[in-house]
Amino acid sequence: MPELPEVETTRCGIEPHLLGVTIQGIIIRQPRLRWPIPQCLKKCLAGQQVLAVERRAKYLFLRLTQGTLIIHLGMSGSLRVLPARSQPGKHDHVDLIFGKQCLRLHDPRRFGALLWTTADPNRHALIQHLGFEPLSDQFNGHYLYHLSRNRKVAVKKLIMDGKVVVGVGNIYASESLFRAGIHPTRQSGRIALTRYIRLADEIKQVLQEAIIQGGTTLKDFQHVDGSAGYFVQKLQVYGRENAPCLNCGQPIMRRMINQRSSFYCPNCQH
Repeated sequence: MPELPEVETTRCGIEPHLLGVTIQGIIIRQPRLRWPIPQCLKKCLAGQQVLAVERRAKYLFLRLTQGTLIIHLGMSGSLRVLPARSQPGKHDHVDLIFGKQCLRLHDPRRFGALLWTTADPNRHALIQHLGFEPLSDQFNGHYLYHLSRNRKVAVKKLIMDGKVVVGVGNIYASESLFRAGIHPTRQSGRIALTRYIRLADEIKQVLQEAIIQGGTTLKDFQHVDGSAGYFVQKLQVYGRENAPCLNCGQPIMRRMINQRSSFYCPNCQH
Protein backbone atom coordinates (compact mmCIF):
# COMPACT_ATOMS: atom_id res chain seq x y z
CA MET A 1 0.00 0.00 0.00
CA PRO A 2 1.34 3.48 -0.82
CA GLU A 3 2.20 5.11 2.50
CA LEU A 4 3.02 8.72 3.36
CA PRO A 5 6.48 8.78 1.68
CA GLU A 6 5.07 7.21 -1.48
CA VAL A 7 2.14 9.64 -1.59
CA GLU A 8 4.46 12.60 -0.96
CA THR A 9 6.75 11.32 -3.72
CA THR A 10 3.73 11.19 -6.02
CA ARG A 11 2.71 14.72 -5.04
CA CYS A 12 6.18 16.05 -5.81
CA GLY A 13 6.17 14.22 -9.13
CA ILE A 14 2.84 15.46 -10.44
CA GLU A 15 2.95 19.01 -9.06
CA PRO A 16 5.25 20.51 -11.73
CA HIS A 17 3.01 19.11 -14.48
CA LEU A 18 -0.31 20.22 -12.95
CA LEU A 19 0.30 23.54 -11.23
CA GLY A 20 -1.41 26.33 -13.15
CA VAL A 21 -2.88 24.16 -15.90
CA THR A 22 -6.54 24.21 -16.91
CA ILE A 23 -8.44 20.93 -16.77
CA GLN A 24 -10.16 20.26 -20.08
CA GLY A 25 -12.04 17.15 -19.08
CA ILE A 26 -12.01 13.75 -17.44
CA ILE A 27 -12.29 10.26 -18.91
CA ILE A 28 -13.82 7.72 -16.52
CA ARG A 29 -13.44 4.13 -17.71
CA GLN A 30 -14.32 2.48 -14.40
CA PRO A 31 -16.50 4.50 -12.00
CA ARG A 32 -16.61 1.81 -9.29
CA LEU A 33 -13.59 2.36 -7.06
CA ARG A 34 -13.72 2.15 -3.27
CA TRP A 35 -16.58 4.62 -3.52
CA PRO A 36 -18.36 5.46 -6.79
CA ILE A 37 -16.74 8.36 -8.65
CA PRO A 38 -19.14 11.35 -8.45
CA GLN A 39 -21.11 11.69 -11.67
CA CYS A 40 -20.77 15.47 -11.49
CA LEU A 41 -17.01 15.42 -12.13
CA LYS A 42 -17.26 15.71 -15.91
CA LYS A 43 -19.11 19.00 -15.52
CA CYS A 44 -17.40 20.20 -12.36
CA LEU A 45 -13.79 19.89 -13.52
CA ALA A 46 -13.93 21.23 -17.07
CA GLY A 47 -12.38 24.70 -17.33
CA GLN A 48 -11.02 24.81 -13.80
CA GLN A 49 -7.41 25.73 -13.07
CA VAL A 50 -5.16 23.77 -10.71
CA LEU A 51 -4.12 26.19 -7.96
CA ALA A 52 -2.22 23.79 -5.68
CA VAL A 53 -1.26 20.13 -5.27
CA GLU A 54 -1.25 19.21 -1.57
CA ARG A 55 -1.11 16.15 0.66
CA ARG A 56 -2.94 15.38 3.91
CA ALA A 57 -2.01 12.00 5.37
CA LYS A 58 -2.32 9.61 2.40
CA TYR A 59 -4.79 11.83 0.55
CA LEU A 60 -3.84 14.13 -2.31
CA PHE A 61 -5.68 17.42 -2.81
CA LEU A 62 -5.90 18.99 -6.25
CA ARG A 63 -7.16 22.44 -5.29
CA LEU A 64 -9.03 23.90 -8.25
CA THR A 65 -10.68 27.23 -8.87
CA GLN A 66 -14.05 26.19 -7.46
CA GLY A 67 -13.36 23.11 -5.35
CA THR A 68 -10.96 20.30 -4.49
CA LEU A 69 -10.46 16.89 -6.05
CA ILE A 70 -9.50 14.44 -3.30
CA ILE A 71 -7.48 11.42 -4.45
CA HIS A 72 -6.56 8.30 -2.50
CA LEU A 73 -4.35 5.60 -4.03
CA GLY A 74 -5.84 2.75 -2.03
CA MET A 75 -3.90 -0.52 -1.83
CA SER A 76 -2.15 -0.50 -5.19
CA GLY A 77 -2.98 2.73 -6.99
CA SER A 78 -0.57 5.06 -8.74
CA LEU A 79 -0.69 8.30 -10.74
CA ARG A 80 1.34 8.97 -13.87
CA VAL A 81 1.56 11.94 -16.20
CA LEU A 82 1.36 10.67 -19.80
CA PRO A 83 0.55 11.91 -23.31
CA ALA A 84 -3.24 12.24 -23.49
CA ARG A 85 -3.43 9.86 -26.45
CA SER A 86 -1.55 7.06 -24.68
CA GLN A 87 -3.34 3.73 -24.96
CA PRO A 88 -4.83 2.87 -21.54
CA GLY A 89 -4.08 -0.44 -19.88
CA LYS A 90 -6.50 -2.82 -18.20
CA HIS A 91 -6.41 -1.07 -14.83
CA ASP A 92 -6.12 2.54 -16.04
CA HIS A 93 -9.47 3.75 -14.77
CA VAL A 94 -9.39 7.56 -14.98
CA ASP A 95 -7.64 10.23 -17.08
CA LEU A 96 -7.60 13.90 -16.12
CA ILE A 97 -6.99 15.74 -19.39
CA PHE A 98 -4.95 18.95 -19.65
CA GLY A 99 -3.46 20.08 -22.96
CA LYS A 100 -1.64 17.22 -24.67
CA GLN A 101 -1.13 15.39 -21.38
CA CYS A 102 -3.22 13.52 -18.86
CA LEU A 103 -2.97 12.47 -15.22
CA ARG A 104 -3.82 8.75 -15.27
CA LEU A 105 -5.03 6.75 -12.27
CA HIS A 106 -3.90 3.13 -12.36
CA ASP A 107 -5.55 0.97 -9.67
CA PRO A 108 -5.58 -2.83 -10.09
CA ARG A 109 -7.46 -3.53 -6.85
CA ARG A 110 -9.84 -0.57 -7.19
CA PHE A 111 -9.49 0.45 -3.52
CA GLY A 112 -8.54 4.01 -4.46
CA ALA A 113 -10.88 6.97 -4.55
CA LEU A 114 -11.69 10.19 -6.43
CA LEU A 115 -13.93 12.50 -4.43
CA TRP A 116 -15.10 16.07 -4.98
CA THR A 117 -15.83 18.83 -2.50
CA THR A 118 -16.46 22.55 -2.70
CA ALA A 119 -15.87 22.92 1.05
CA ASP A 120 -12.62 22.80 3.00
CA PRO A 121 -11.23 19.31 2.21
CA ASN A 122 -9.72 19.11 5.70
CA ARG A 123 -13.28 19.03 7.03
CA HIS A 124 -14.30 16.11 4.82
CA ALA A 125 -15.72 13.18 6.81
CA LEU A 126 -12.78 10.94 5.83
CA ILE A 127 -10.17 13.49 6.86
CA GLN A 128 -11.39 15.70 9.70
CA HIS A 129 -10.58 13.20 12.48
CA LEU A 130 -7.04 12.38 11.35
CA GLY A 131 -4.10 12.95 13.70
CA PHE A 132 -1.09 15.20 13.31
CA GLU A 133 1.26 15.07 10.35
CA PRO A 134 4.42 13.26 11.54
CA LEU A 135 6.74 15.85 10.00
CA SER A 136 4.92 18.76 11.63
CA ASP A 137 6.04 20.59 14.77
CA GLN A 138 2.89 19.42 16.59
CA PHE A 139 4.10 15.83 16.46
CA ASN A 140 6.85 15.21 19.00
CA GLY A 141 7.87 13.01 21.92
CA HIS A 142 5.96 15.06 24.49
CA TYR A 143 2.76 14.62 22.48
CA LEU A 144 3.21 10.83 22.30
CA TYR A 145 4.13 10.61 25.99
CA HIS A 146 1.07 12.49 27.25
CA LEU A 147 -1.25 10.67 24.85
CA SER A 148 0.03 7.25 25.97
CA ARG A 149 -0.37 7.60 29.73
CA ASN A 150 -2.38 4.77 31.31
CA ARG A 151 -2.72 3.00 27.96
CA LYS A 152 -1.91 -0.70 27.62
CA VAL A 153 -1.94 -0.79 23.81
CA ALA A 154 1.31 -1.88 22.14
CA VAL A 155 3.45 1.07 21.10
CA LYS A 156 3.51 -0.10 17.49
CA LYS A 157 -0.28 0.01 17.37
CA LEU A 158 -0.22 3.48 18.94
CA ILE A 159 2.05 5.03 16.33
CA MET A 160 0.11 3.36 13.50
CA ASP A 161 -3.20 4.82 14.72
CA GLY A 162 -4.24 7.43 12.17
CA LYS A 163 -6.11 9.39 14.84
CA VAL A 164 -2.81 9.79 16.72
CA VAL A 165 -0.44 10.45 13.84
CA VAL A 166 -0.94 9.90 10.12
CA GLY A 167 1.21 8.03 7.65
CA VAL A 168 3.35 5.86 9.94
CA GLY A 169 2.63 2.62 8.09
CA ASN A 170 3.82 -0.87 8.95
CA ILE A 171 7.23 -0.61 7.29
CA TYR A 172 8.09 2.77 8.77
CA ALA A 173 6.76 1.87 12.24
CA SER A 174 9.01 -1.21 12.35
CA GLU A 175 12.05 0.74 11.19
CA SER A 176 11.47 3.64 13.59
CA LEU A 177 11.01 1.40 16.60
CA PHE A 178 14.22 -0.46 15.75
CA ARG A 179 16.20 2.76 15.50
CA ALA A 180 14.72 3.95 18.80
CA GLY A 181 15.50 0.63 20.51
CA ILE A 182 11.88 0.03 21.55
CA HIS A 183 10.23 -3.40 21.34
CA PRO A 184 7.06 -3.16 19.19
CA THR A 185 4.87 -4.97 21.75
CA ARG A 186 5.88 -2.81 24.71
CA GLN A 187 2.89 -1.22 26.43
CA SER A 188 2.73 2.40 25.32
CA GLY A 189 1.89 3.61 28.82
CA ARG A 190 5.12 2.13 30.23
CA ILE A 191 7.51 4.02 27.98
CA ALA A 192 9.40 7.00 29.41
CA LEU A 193 9.36 10.51 27.98
CA THR A 194 13.02 10.35 26.91
CA ARG A 195 12.33 7.26 24.84
CA TYR A 196 9.27 8.87 23.20
CA ILE A 197 11.36 11.91 22.30
CA ARG A 198 13.82 9.63 20.53
CA LEU A 199 11.01 7.63 18.88
CA ALA A 200 9.35 10.77 17.48
CA ASP A 201 12.71 11.95 16.14
CA GLU A 202 13.35 8.56 14.52
CA ILE A 203 9.88 8.53 12.91
CA LYS A 204 10.60 11.92 11.36
CA GLN A 205 14.06 10.80 10.21
CA VAL A 206 12.85 7.53 8.69
CA LEU A 207 10.02 9.25 6.79
CA GLN A 208 12.30 12.02 5.53
CA GLU A 209 14.84 9.48 4.32
CA ALA A 210 12.10 7.48 2.60
CA ILE A 211 10.81 10.59 0.82
CA ILE A 212 14.33 11.42 -0.40
CA GLN A 213 14.70 7.84 -1.67
CA GLY A 214 11.33 8.00 -3.39
CA GLY A 215 9.45 5.61 -1.14
CA THR A 216 9.69 1.86 -0.63
CA THR A 217 8.85 -0.43 -3.55
CA LEU A 218 7.79 -3.86 -2.31
CA LYS A 219 5.02 -4.84 -4.73
CA ASP A 220 3.02 -2.15 -6.47
CA PHE A 221 4.39 1.33 -5.85
CA GLN A 222 6.12 3.22 -8.65
CA HIS A 223 7.11 6.85 -9.16
CA VAL A 224 5.17 9.07 -11.52
CA ASP A 225 7.76 8.20 -14.18
CA GLY A 226 7.37 4.47 -13.55
CA SER A 227 10.64 4.00 -11.64
CA ALA A 228 10.91 2.28 -8.26
CA GLY A 229 11.40 3.70 -4.78
CA TYR A 230 14.76 2.83 -3.26
CA PHE A 231 14.23 3.09 0.51
CA VAL A 232 13.84 -0.70 0.47
CA GLN A 233 17.63 -0.85 0.21
CA LYS A 234 17.95 0.92 3.59
CA LEU A 235 15.54 -1.28 5.55
CA GLN A 236 17.23 -2.60 8.69
CA VAL A 237 14.54 -4.95 10.04
CA TYR A 238 11.42 -5.00 7.85
CA GLY A 239 11.30 -8.13 5.72
CA ARG A 240 14.58 -9.45 7.19
CA GLU A 241 13.27 -12.33 9.31
CA ASN A 242 16.15 -14.61 10.46
CA ALA A 243 18.75 -12.32 8.86
CA PRO A 244 21.43 -11.00 11.25
CA CYS A 245 20.74 -7.70 12.97
CA LEU A 246 22.93 -5.01 11.47
CA ASN A 247 23.78 -3.80 15.00
CA CYS A 248 24.39 -6.97 17.03
CA GLY A 249 24.22 -9.92 14.66
CA GLN A 250 21.26 -11.63 16.39
CA PRO A 251 18.55 -12.99 14.04
CA ILE A 252 15.73 -10.57 13.24
CA MET A 253 12.39 -11.86 14.53
CA ARG A 254 8.92 -11.57 13.04
CA ARG A 255 5.74 -11.36 15.09
CA MET A 256 2.13 -10.61 14.21
CA ILE A 257 0.78 -7.48 15.90
CA ASN A 258 -2.75 -6.43 14.96
CA GLN A 259 -2.64 -8.87 12.05
CA ARG A 260 0.44 -7.15 10.63
CA SER A 261 3.95 -8.59 10.40
CA SER A 262 6.29 -6.79 12.78
CA PHE A 263 10.04 -7.19 12.50
CA TYR A 264 12.41 -6.46 15.38
CA CYS A 265 15.68 -7.41 17.06
CA PRO A 266 15.06 -9.09 20.45
CA ASN A 267 18.50 -8.01 21.62
CA CYS A 268 18.45 -4.33 20.57
CA GLN A 269 14.81 -3.52 21.28
CA HIS A 270 13.36 -3.52 24.79
